[in-house]
Amino acid sequence: MDKRVLLPRFQSVGSEAGVDEAGRGCLAGPVVAAAVILPNDFYHPLLNDSKKMTEKNRGILQEVIRKEAISYSIAEATAEEIDQINILQATFLAMHRAVDELQVKPDFLLIDGNRFKAYPSIPHQTIVEGDGKYLHIAAASVLAKTHRDELMQKLHAEFDCYGWDKNKGYGTEIHRKAIESVGITCYHRKTFTLKNKQLQLF
Repeated sequence: MDKRVLLPRFQSVGSEAGVDEAGRGCLAGPVVAAAVILPNDFYHPLLNDSKKMTEKNRGILQEVIRKEAISYSIAEATAEEIDQINILQATFLAMHRAVDELQVKPDFLLIDGNRFKAYPSIPHQTIVEGDGKYLHIAAASVLAKTHRDELMQKLHAEFDCYGWDKNKGYGTEIHRKAIESVGITCYHRKTFTLKNKQLQLF
């Protein structure tokens, strides 16, 4: 496991929200974003980039973050919206919706990644691989991923041939073979190249 110590914040003054997304590269399901404001003294030894954590530890951290955060929110942009405005803009839309729903409005946004559409009246900074550098972005990554994984698990009960309980909508062999043999659902992103072996984004 990556043993780097995650930083609590980017700026020294004002309240700060970490923002991250999950599911941008999937073939099906929404893109999910979370925004989290943590107490300045927040610490948990298991917290890291959600991709580097086990499912069990993400579940543990999800409960801790929901309990201890000053404010948090989770929002989605649907597969239909992704098809309408493209995945990058849909990601920004989900992030904006997450910030919209925060009960405590932050003074600053710290965004995972290298691109973001400015949110009205709140300055921001993008951080490449920020979910492995800052606590509140890591917390947002955990909430976004656990929320999306739970959603895909529910959708699997409706369409069980795609293996969404395991692949969560990513383009695995099982998922792509099911698309070839059965077709697609209303949850698939129709503008994505669903039948190629490798999905390329940006």
